[in-house]
Amino acid sequence: MFISLEDVYIFLGIITIAGSIYTFLDRKNSRRITSGLFYCLYGVTLLFGKVIPPFYMGLLAIVLVLIAGFGGLKIGSYNEASVEERQNNRKRLGNKLFIPALLIPILTVAGSVGLKGVKIGGTFVLDQTSLTLVSLGAAAFIALIVGLVMTKNKPGTAIKESRRLMESIGWAAVLPQLLATLGTVFTTAGVGTVVSKLVGNVIPTHSLFWVVFAYCIGMALFTMIMGNAFAAFPVMTAGIAVPLLINQFGVNANHVAAIGMFAGYCGTLMTPMGANFNIVPAALLDLKDKYQVIKVQVPTALIILGVNTLLMYLFSL
Repeated sequence: MFISLEDVYIFLGIITIAGSIYTFLDRKNSRRITSGLFYCLYGVTLLFGKVIPPFYMGLLAIVLVLIAGFGGLKIGSYNEASVEERQNNRKRLGNKLFIPALLIPILTVAGSVGLKGVKIGGTFVLDQTSLTLVSLGAAAFIALIVGLVMTKNKPGTAIKESRRLMESIGWAAVLPQLLATLGTVFTTAGVGTVVSKLVGNVIPTHSLFWVVFAYCIGMALFTMIMGNAFAAFPVMTAGIAVPLLINQFGVNANHVAAIGMFAGYCGTLMTPMGANFNIVPAALLDLKDKYQVIKVQVPTALIILGVNTLLMYLFSL
């Protein structure tokens, strides 16, 4: 393929490492060395993750945890534009500011649907095994270029802003990868088998509705515990989806995976364990109640969870 998932990770790694250089050089940050090392190593895992042996990747993960755990991270200084400058830019660009942001979902959907199976000279345009993710990465890159052209900024501005956002998120930026890995560890350890036996003792496994209900609600609850649907997915899928929904009832695996993840995301909206989604925004917005974001999201999350459960059941009939 012309653009693979590995290309997306390489792009992210380059941006992250480039941002860490600014952190190393930020003399106003009293912990610029440890902060810069954290983001540099994180970028290395993205850039060279395919070639670094698992053992050494594990060591890098431990170093990241130690740096964050011992308070090695601190937000730096960014020489941001003044309020007046930002207001002038808003007036100059107006609603055009939304174009880069809207391009990302539009191009992601267009790539996922329109470039499925498309080849040029016998070569796939996008990686067909991870079509949606690669489409998202390509869409983000295109939106970045459009944003730079519109605002007449230099590429360095994008790196600086990426660094600012990354440092605002802090250690929580690595949570998705760590939790996804933890989910794989749980699955290998047999947690999925335990879940399957537990479900078999609680619900009638001959009923499609109750199996769907257990899977969707289980995805949400386990996500609330783990903090990320990526961690819950391998466990719940190995314990309920594969043996019952797919093998027993013959439900389409794509429907199970897509809607199951949506159900898990509902759990993400309702837990402080999803720090990068719920706690970090509260900190960025200077909210007095750090759980305010979660409280606002709970009603919506419950409604969407109910809709996802109903959709999966209807698609499974």
